[in-house]
Amino acid sequence: MTLNGTAYIVGAYEHPTRKAADRSVAQLHAESALGALADAGLGKADIDGYFCAGDAPGLGPLAMADYMNLRLRHLDSTDLGGCSYIAHVAHAAAAIAAGRCNVALITLAGRPRSDGHSGTAPRPVAGAAPDAAWEAPFGPVTTNVYAMCAMRHMHQYGTTPEQLAWIKVAASQHAQHNPHAMLREVVTVADVLASPMIADPLHRLDCCVVSDGGGALVVARPEIAKSLARPPIRVRGTGEAMKGQNGGDIDLTYSAGRWSGAAAFAEAGVAPADIRYASIYDSFTITVLIQIEDLGFCAKGEGGRFVADGNLISGVGRLPFNTDGGGLCNNHPANRGGMTKVIEAVRQLRGEAHPAVQVPDCTLALAHGTGGLLGSRHGAATLILERE
Repeated sequence: MTLNGTAYIVGAYEHPTRKAADRSVAQLHAESALGALADAGLGKADIDGYFCAGDAPGLGPLAMADYMNLRLRHLDSTDLGGCSYIAHVAHAAAAIAAGRCNVALITLAGRPRSDGHSGTAPRPVAGAAPDAAWEAPFGPVTTNVYAMCAMRHMHQYGTTPEQLAWIKVAASQHAQHNPHAMLREVVTVADVLASPMIADPLHRLDCCVVSDGGGALVVARPEIAKSLARPPIRVRGTGEAMKGQNGGDIDLTYSAGRWSGAAAFAEAGVAPADIRYASIYDSFTITVLIQIEDLGFCAKGEGGRFVADGNLISGVGRLPFNTDGGGLCNNHPANRGGMTKVIEAVRQLRGEAHPAVQVPDCTLALAHGTGGLLGSRHGAATLILERE
């Protein structure tokens, strides 16, 4: 079943806080939900489907639906890590097409900054993947697992630290216009390379921010979407995939986006060259570079040259990305950045991004992310969204 045109995003909200010591995770979910509903022009009573992931407290949708006093016909707690919320849009569209709900709410929230979480802490073995115990003696943490991917890409394709730094430079060019961004200072390639080394070859400025916060989306069936005052954003293409250890046959230079992107483009009936704006998960600079290649915006191994040409900067390049500053500069709530990728894509398609970074005539956008560890097991989800 194709999901092209079966549902529309009608509400989007990014929580403005970046440190929420005075709020619970449940409260951040609820405040984000109210913000998205207000944006859509709908009320709590209109929701009959609810989607959340592992960041939600308690038993996920059961606990949160009770906390927000929702009356539901459909619930979904799919967890693909940071890209869960991109996948949830597709799952909501499928549920709507199947008649399981009419209006779906998707929420994300977390407090990693207040709780002192970072990407340098050892990853727990208990409750992890079945073969994680064999990885644990080598000390994998988020930063060094992504650093392995960067080092391998450099070895195989000649990618340089300077080229990776251009991704941070582009994000900072956009973040300066976002009053909520954690890092608003414009940086240079030299600034990135001069920042402390975290996990060779990744410097501090190659890494995303750690922030509290949240966000929410509202997805509705077409006739409801077109009755509302906000510009309806059509779900045109969707894709999901995963990549694991493959019994030891490991290639660190590509991600599951190779398959999720292809599926989304096929369903949408468009090509990478048609995309006017791209929201791409940016937990690290290497995450962006590999995904740009896997999504077909350039050939494998050419990502370094592509980003170093300024192609990611709005108003300058041919693939403006993460015009809110992304996870590298703006916000990475709950250490899961997929939600904000969809939100900024919606802003661009509505023409509501900051004027300095708004892409002219933005009618077709992509939101893509991974969840898990790029250098280990991870999922990927891709959306192609259209303004009608």
